[in-house]
Amino acid sequence: MLVVALTGGIGSGKTTACRLFETLGTPIIDADLIARSLVEPGEPALDEITQQFGSSVLTTKGTLDRKRVRQLIFSDREKRHLLESILHPRIRREMVRRIAELTTPYCIVAIPLLVESGQIEIADRVLVIDTTESEQLQRVIERDEQTEEAVAAIISSQASRAARLALADDIIDNSGDIGHLQAQVESYHQKYLSIAKNRS
Repeated sequence: MLVVALTGGIGSGKTTACRLFETLGTPIIDADLIARSLVEPGEPALDEITQQFGSSVLTTKGTLDRKRVRQLIFSDREKRHLLESILHPRIRREMVRRIAELTTPYCIVAIPLLVESGQIEIADRVLVIDTTESEQLQRVIERDEQTEEAVAAIISSQASRAARLALADDIIDNSGDIGHLQAQVESYHQKYLSIAKNRS
């Protein structure tokens, strides 16, 4: 099983790229979706987060107040590291478990914070979805209806474009239209099938 870690900054087009790989029959294991499931009410991770951060991070329904948590960790690096220390090992264990259940030639593991989380050892190859910072800004402002300042703060809190590219085995340039993206996804799909076949 060839494991490809797919990453990219906010607004780079990771979700769209994953969707395109999925239409080709590639299983997608999404770290963000796993993280969401880990903080559902009754989950040990949510209990630990509440112990460490206080009940102010919960909504009146007892669910995690994501907006409140985002505000806390963007303004305090230590709190961000604390949250990561609670979630990242659990996310990793679940990703490894899901990978082990697959029988396809290769899979995509979507890890937005691949550089920051140090989870690169889970993958055989790293695929970076790349675009310019100005393109990221424009996409996220339109998508999330946020101010330029808010989006810029998120981008600056993530690993730099250069740091992601330094880790890349493969790069998809997502500065063009959907057709340009799809052609690259299809090309890499064939490449990964070939690599997987030669490894077996």
